[in-house]
Amino acid sequence: MAHERIEIDLPLAKVYELLSNPVEFPKFLERIDTVNRINSQTFEYQTKIGSEEFRWTTNLIDNLRNTRFAWITINGNLNQTGTIRFTPLDNGERTRVEFSLDYRTFFGEPTEDVAKFIEESPAQLVKDLEKFKELAESGTFKEAQLEPTSEEGEEVTA
Repeated sequence: MAHERIEIDLPLAKVYELLSNPVEFPKFLERIDTVNRINSQTFEYQTKIGSEEFRWTTNLIDNLRNTRFAWITINGNLNQTGTIRFTPLDNGERTRVEFSLDYRTFFGEPTEDVAKFIEESPAQLVKDLEKFKELAESGTFKEAQLEPTSEEGEEVTA
């Protein structure tokens, strides 16, 4: 499991707005290729690990505005759970973000590539949160380009 925290020089409501839409995750989570909205609570993720494509569907399990945002995998060939917690700092002028992200295989031992992907998750999350901080604080998060969508689905933006 990867668990990291970072402080963002933006008000909590703004940081929550930027982080509470999984469709936006590929802008800063380098190892997620696409996230498509199925409905208001369900999202389909896609990435490639080694030469294998992975798709999984998550449901939001917690969306407490300006406090916590969490999801679990409900089906797919990779199991991902995540929680983002938001804490106001400096009378609400800044925000601490605690981001937990866990990957597991559903059945048996992971392949060598998947095992490496999981093992490198903590270090990758540090880089990803630094990228989020840079995009958010520079005001370019909304303008950041997402990777092209797959032929099967369209990305939906907030």
